[in-house]
This record gives sequence, C-alpha cells and structure tokens, in this order.
Amino acid sequence: MKKRYILILFGILFISACTNDITRFNDETKRASEIPPGPLFSNAVKSMSDGLASASVNVNIFRHFVNHWAQAIIQEEAQYDYITRSIHNAWWTRMYRDVLNDLKESARIITNDATLNPTQKANQLAMVDIMQVYAYNILITTFGDVPYTQALDDKILFPVYDDAKTINDDLMRRLADDITKLNTAAPGFTSSEDILFHGSVSKWISFANSLQIRMAMTIADVDNAGAKAAFEKANPNAINSTANDAFIKYFSATPNNNPLYDQLVLAGRTDYIAAKDLMDVLNNYADPRKPGFFGVNNAGEYVGGIMGVPSDYPKMSKPSARVAAPDAPNVLIDYVEMEFYRAEAKERGYTVTGSAESHYNNAVKASIIYWGGTNTDADIYLLRPDVAYTTATGGWKQKIGFQKWIALYNRPFEGWLEVRRLDFPQLTLPVNAISGFPNRLKYPGNEQQLNGTNYTNASAKIGGDKSETKLFWDIF
Repeated sequence: MKKRYILILFGILFISACTNDITRFNDETKRASEIPPGPLFSNAVKSMSDGLASASVNVNIFRHFVNHWAQAIIQEEAQYDYITRSIHNAWWTRMYRDVLNDLKESARIITNDATLNPTQKANQLAMVDIMQVYAYNILITTFGDVPYTQALDDKILFPVYDDAKTINDDLMRRLADDITKLNTAAPGFTSSEDILFHGSVSKWISFANSLQIRMAMTIADVDNAGAKAAFEKANPNAINSTANDAFIKYFSATPNNNPLYDQLVLAGRTDYIAAKDLMDVLNNYADPRKPGFFGVNNAGEYVGGIMGVPSDYPKMSKPSARVAAPDAPNVLIDYVEMEFYRAEAKERGYTVTGSAESHYNNAVKASIIYWGGTNTDADIYLLRPDVAYTTATGGWKQKIGFQKWIALYNRPFEGWLEVRRLDFPQLTLPVNAISGFPNRLKYPGNEQQLNGTNYTNASAKIGGDKSETKLFWDIF
C-alpha cells in the first residue's frame, strides 16, 4: 500500500514538474474575448428604451408623477415614494452602468477597428455618441449635476459632479458635431444592430436634429439666445412627418417584447389604473384617444382613480390592450413632439414657417390619428372652444402644455420633463404625498455612501438633494 502512495505522489510531482506555466488555465476558451460593437450598441439602446417604457415600481414611476396612471392598492409610488424601492438608484445605474458603459465600449472597439471603412466608422461613432448624449440628457434632467468629465473612468473611483448647464452645453456641441459626421453615402450599423432605424442614416440625421431641438427648448427660459440659434439650425432637418418617428419596435416573443406586456399581462397585476386627473379630461373633452389610452371598467364605463387613494380595481379603467401589447412600440422622439416645439418656437419669436396654431393643430391631429382616431375625429376635437388654439384657456404655455401633457401619454419621462418645463397643466398632488411635486429625483443612496464628498458638494450646489429642488432650466 505504501508503495502505491509513493507511485501516485511521484506521478503528481512528475506532472507538476512538466507544467511550470499554469496561466493557460486562465484562458476562457468558451467565451468570446471581445464582444462586437454592434450588439453592445443595440443592447444599450434596448436597455434605455426598456427603462423609459417600463411601468415597474422598481424602475419607472413617472406615469404617477404626471397623473396619468394611479394605483388601486399600493400607494407609495403614487405618493412620490421612490426611495423605498430605490428607484432612483436603479435609474442611475441603468443609465451609467448599463447604457453609457456599453456605448463607451462599443465606441472603443469601433475606433480600434483598422479594417472598417472610414466613412462607415464615422457614421457608427456618431450614432454611438448621439445615444450617449441622449442618456446624459436623461441624467441631467433627472438629477441635475452629475459626474461627466470624470465619469466612466475605471481609474477614478470618486468622480466629481459637473455643472448640469455646462454638461448640457457640451452635449449640444457634441450633438451638432455628430450631425456633421453622419454621411448617407455609407452605411452605419447593420439592420439587426440598429434597432432604432435599421440602418437608415438619413433617419439618424433627423433624430439627432430632433434631439437637438428638445435640448434647445429645454433651456429656452434660461438661455433664449442659445436655444433660438440651436433650434433654427436643427429645425430644417428635424422630424417633419410621422414617417420619421423614432421608436423601438418590440416583438411578440420574450425577451424582446415591450416591458409593459410583462408588467400588465404576464404579471397579472391588479393595481395599475387610469388616474382621475387624466380620465376626467378625456371624458369632459370627448377625446377620441380615450379608447387607445384605456379600457372600460367592469360596468363598461371610463373611470379613473384618485392619486394616492386605494380604489376598487374592477370599477376602474385600466391601461388599454394596445398599451399592454407585447409588440407595442416605445417612442423616443416623434412628429407630435416636434410640432408642439415648433408651435412654442413661433410663440417665442424664433424663425419657423407656419403659425403657432397650425403647428399646434398638426401635433394634436397626429396624436389622435396615432392613437386610433380619424382625421374627422381630430377636426371635430380641434373645433371645440376649449381646444381650439384661439379660444382655449390661458396663454401659449398653458395651451401647448395642456395638450402636450395629453399627447405624451405613455411617454412618462418626456411628459414629466414638459410638465416641469412649461408648468402646465398644474397637477394636483396625490393624497398623502410625501413631498411636493418632484422636480427631480434624489441622488442614489450608494453615491452618498461611496462618493460622499463629491455628493455633498453637488447637493449643496444645486440647492439641496431634495425632490422639490428645481434644476437649472426650470426657473418658473
């Protein structure tokens, strides 16, 4: 027996002596050493879209912020509680860790690819940067000052927070530069990699110009001259028909279905309902979009619940089957939004063809048709004295803001941006709201713990890390 053990030990020692270098065991032979840039790009775009489309109480509760959806049972989110479930942490993490890091890595690989056609490379890098601008714009219009110049650097563990206005100015500069680099003479990403426009460079050009308009109009109250110049430069090439709308087309099969299908159908939730604030407007105005927005309750009626108050679910209207469909698209920017901006630009004295009324009418009509109405439905609606631009209540901010609030249904983040920016409609607070109207999300808790000094400095600079603190562009 002893001889047997000696032989085994001798064999082990012999093998060890012949294997001086064991680093080869660190090689991952079954996993790619580098991911291609296209899938990284498409994954970033999908992750961003999923977050914007979601109604999960762990991801996105902006439908409650704009009083479009209420909740029948759980009221915390409807009452502005986004801390308990760390929604602010999740939103920050999605944009920084998931979206921006994927885009950064995609750009690195493209830059280092010596085999790629130079014009195609320029197109791809411009498209990646456009989506980086989109993501950073979401961050600064959600939180305010955020890490930017030192962000996404593995060597900097505690990045400083940059001034949001300075970030915005640089993002608009980057976007203008990206537009000049897009060239329709060469392709960008492949149709399968480009899940937004499926390889159409011309649509990327209109999308980038439209994003520039959104960003310009966001700062119009604090930098009218800069907003005017940016709007007028971008407007001729921005989205000018529904054919150029920017949206993610989801599929019926999981996991590439619209997130709302998971949350409204597969999860079997008996909680999400129409908010009374929006439903009363739809009923009182005989709005033809109502069946596209919501279904009827068990009695065949359209009824909304009070924000912050438990409701009897069977007696309430729920989001429509159209909204909950697995293949329902998620809009990022569209013709409706652009026409409202053009109406506003006209009122601000910017150079734009047509009247404020004509652009307002175009926006409302396109929204009605998108949601299943007809041209006749839209014409009848626009003839109502409380809808017609010349007779509707209030000044241009109120008229445009009110109709835009309706038209941005199921686009909750953009709806929240516009309600804050235009200050109309003036929404009622939920019953037992834990704060005033949220003008921003508080910084994530892990930023306070891990990047404390820079967090403290940023919080003090913006006026306090509170939901009610207004961001630099929101001065009224």
